[in-house]
Amino acid sequence: MMRTEHILVVEDDPEIGALIERHLTSNGWKVSLAKDASEMDRILSGARIDLMVLDLMLPGEDGLSICRRVRATSTLPIIIVSAKADDFDRVVGLEVGADDYLPKPFNPRELTARIRAMFRRVDMGANTPAVTGRKLSFEGWMMDCTLRQLTNPSGSVISLTPAEFDLLQVLCERHGRVLGRDQLTDLTHGSNGAASGGRNIDILISRVRSKMEAGGAPYQFIRTVRSGGYEFIAEVTTS
Repeated sequence: MMRTEHILVVEDDPEIGALIERHLTSNGWKVSLAKDASEMDRILSGARIDLMVLDLMLPGEDGLSICRRVRATSTLPIIIVSAKADDFDRVVGLEVGADDYLPKPFNPRELTARIRAMFRRVDMGANTPAVTGRKLSFEGWMMDCTLRQLTNPSGSVISLTPAEFDLLQVLCERHGRVLGRDQLTDLTHGSNGAASGGRNIDILISRVRSKMEAGGAPYQFIRTVRSGGYEFIAEVTTS
């Protein structure tokens, strides 16, 4: 039997929380509600959560702090929903580790579409077939596309969010080719919204570079091409 994905909604407005819960439940997902960080922590400690919908303006610890804290120890997919809708707030949300950012007010159908896209990407379903035996290797690094895991030459796992992993995989599979920001947005399923996809790609590239550098990368494997996009410059082999 296929397991039902469990979504945690962190939202302090009871009406908005109830609206999101009803809509997501009607689409077949299990939903838990938390009004603040303490309730969120309690739910996370007692249940397997597959995705978090996180408001920014919360009592006590705010959403950005929560996102940064959760991301430090987990690759749990996080979609921020917030009344802060300008580009600066979107950029900050993505920089602290969110996988997507949806400004309020939003159509619940759009939230549903983005959640479905996220679940397709991370292959959450227990009975969904994974890519069999697919591994990408470059200069001692390895991406296991079945486990969705990146390891450095010493065998240490580099923790990547679903969006970061997808972006690096797309670049590795097309190594030696310059890919524009719009291409990268399309190839990674456009999960971060087409309107600002280029800026979101830049943020994800920065996050991947930082994590690989911290993991011991001798140089930046991803080259920035002026007015062009990005290119993965290491030779990649597939097994």
